[in-house]
Amino acid sequence: MTNVYDLAHELTRSLKETDQYKNYVALKARVDAEEGLAKMVNDFQEKNMEVQTQMMLNGGQAPEEAMKQVQDLYAIVAQNPLAAQYFAAEMAYTQVVSEIYGIIGEAVRFEK
Repeated sequence: MTNVYDLAHELTRSLKETDQYKNYVALKARVDAEEGLAKMVNDFQEKNMEVQTQMMLNGGQAPEEAMKQVQDLYAIVAQNPLAAQYFAAEMAYTQVVSEIYGIIGEAVRFEK
């Protein structure tokens, strides 16, 4: 019988071997090496997480002002080419993980 926990650890190792993950980690290290840029990126990510949380709690709705703040902050931070590359890499890796969640979700759905 297959040990699902072993497979989960294997999946984790495999994810860390993807180009998307390696690119994301490399760009994160470059962003983190620039203190001012790292602070800007972290501030954006914290604000974005706050808005995402508000949306989850409010049935997919967030205050327009909060959404505009996040969009404006992103526009400012993404003017930095390294930050823009980092955000793109983060999105690419997130897409891979999201697709895997989708596959797992399909497999665990119970049919009546």
